[in-house]
Amino acid sequence: MIYFIGAGPGAVDLITVKGKELLEKADLIIYAGSLVNPGLLDYAKPECVIMDSASMTLEEVIAAMVPAAQEGKLVVRLHTGDPSVYGAHREQIDLLRSYNLDFEIVPGVSSFCAAAAALDAEYTLPNVSQSVIITRMEGRTPVPPKQKIADYAAHKATMVIFLSSGMLDKLQHELIRGGYKADTPAAIVYKASWPDERVLRCTVGTLAACAAEYNITKTALITVGDFLGCEYERSELYNPTYTHMFRQADPSKLNLKPEVK
Repeated sequence: MIYFIGAGPGAVDLITVKGKELLEKADLIIYAGSLVNPGLLDYAKPECVIMDSASMTLEEVIAAMVPAAQEGKLVVRLHTGDPSVYGAHREQIDLLRSYNLDFEIVPGVSSFCAAAAALDAEYTLPNVSQSVIITRMEGRTPVPPKQKIADYAAHKATMVIFLSSGMLDKLQHELIRGGYKADTPAAIVYKASWPDERVLRCTVGTLAACAAEYNITKTALITVGDFLGCEYERSELYNPTYTHMFRQADPSKLNLKPEVK
């Protein structure tokens, strides 16, 4: 069996229980060495073969996984965050299918979740933003038409931008061209959940200058939107003036404060 496991955003204790248990049983682990915290490899048993995929091609990864799986060994392909977000695991799965090998995907905590935690923020605030756009700048990998930064900026939703911290001059230009004002709140979260995590709060118009000041060129997420501001409306779910199937409205409890002893 081959398992594609989301390693989580960085902190070794943010991998799922299932992911950790499979790492402990694995006979072969191929991990994304440029992104995955190597501390996760401490879960592996002493005889486990460990390979860093940072210098490997897709074909070399498959060539390592297939014979091991055919021999009945437990193979783990360890991806950063969650494999479904910029994990490039679809191309691996399609090749494995041609060998009639069984595989399973084990989800992980994405770095965009860890970034929100680092910001003490909620991406979806009533009357501010009810949608989160996860995207990236166009670079070596092209972006389809109508899916470019400026296209998404027009929606004024919360944006979480991956793989773009080395192109912030162009990013802020595209965000403003799409409709964001230069003073829209933004933040750069470097290595969310890692010991050297850093949170830089700025605006759309100062993204590039902020990153340059702190020498951040990679391994950072960019977040943009008014969810980073102070204004929002409270949710109806916990509003005492709102009735739903689990609770009747009771306006007398509006702004009720707990008794302090």
